[in-house]
Amino acid sequence: MRLLTENDKSKYQEFLSQHLRCNFQQSLEWGEVKTNWIKEVILSEDESGNIKGSLCVWIRKIPLFGNLMYSPRGPVCDIYDEKVMKDLTDGANELAKKYKAFVLRIEPDILKSDEKAREVIENIGYKIKDDSKDFKDEIQPRFVFRLDIKGKTEEQVFNDFHSKTRYNIRLASKKGVEIREGTREDLKDFHKIMVETGKRDDFIIRSLAYFEKMYDCLAPKHMKLLMAYHEDKPIAGIIPIMYGKKTWYLYGASSNSHRNLMPNYLLQWTMIKEAIQNGHEVYDFRGVSGVVDENHPQYGLYRFKKGFGAEFTEFIGEVYMPYKPMGYKLYKLAEKAFRSLRTLKKKILGKK
Repeated sequence: MRLLTENDKSKYQEFLSQHLRCNFQQSLEWGEVKTNWIKEVILSEDESGNIKGSLCVWIRKIPLFGNLMYSPRGPVCDIYDEKVMKDLTDGANELAKKYKAFVLRIEPDILKSDEKAREVIENIGYKIKDDSKDFKDEIQPRFVFRLDIKGKTEEQVFNDFHSKTRYNIRLASKKGVEIREGTREDLKDFHKIMVETGKRDDFIIRSLAYFEKMYDCLAPKHMKLLMAYHEDKPIAGIIPIMYGKKTWYLYGASSNSHRNLMPNYLLQWTMIKEAIQNGHEVYDFRGVSGVVDENHPQYGLYRFKKGFGAEFTEFIGEVYMPYKPMGYKLYKLAEKAFRSLRTLKKKILGKK
């Protein structure tokens, strides 16, 4: 076990891009976007110096509690290889001493149903919290829709869509919706629409500067901006992220007007086709609520993503190593209270 050095960067990027558990949030490029965190990458290698596993850890000071260590969608390794998993965990434990961290928190790319992986994780000493159902309960979405496009043609993928989804894609084209790849300058239009979307659907949005930072760090290799236009007016947009053999639908926005033209359906299909053309194996629609109920406020999002024939996927949830158990318990209570107060504040302001 050792930490990544400047000389290892190309080697690490190659390892990550080729691995089955590749995730853009474990990449150095994504780390450059998150400038408010310290980043350390732990490597586990064989005797020949080949990388067998990695864990990109973010560290940030939390007032009153100390340093939080967080690894989004890590580790990247054979999750059943207990030797590699322990090696990476030993590295994290050393980092915890260095930074005086109160917890290591990860939300790995492991299915809830994977009992073998759960056994390995618990044998090493991790705790598992796998009872959350909503977006607000965890940092990464625990429930996602993933579309398997490995070795498939556009026709095969399209035919597996729900009939209503196919209809809406054709409708958007018929009604004159055009999809264009945007530039950094077009992020301004995207952000305006995103603000509109956030007010309509009641979620907090990122600043324009954040999206520009993403573009500077990731485009054009790992990020795109696709915009939908009707009569030359921007009416919707999406930001996908590409890394390794996967594409993630990260952000989407649509204006209140022209929603009847179904631009979001055509945007998704355009990006799915590009992922197929690039030889990607997975198109990840990202998060949905785990509460599958027609009365749930997020059910429309669930239905939209399900219509593309993707598989409803449930991850194991929050996996953590509490270095200061009482401190972490108090932190979780404070985190929950903060989110409740933020929700209450939004409701009060919304009534004014």
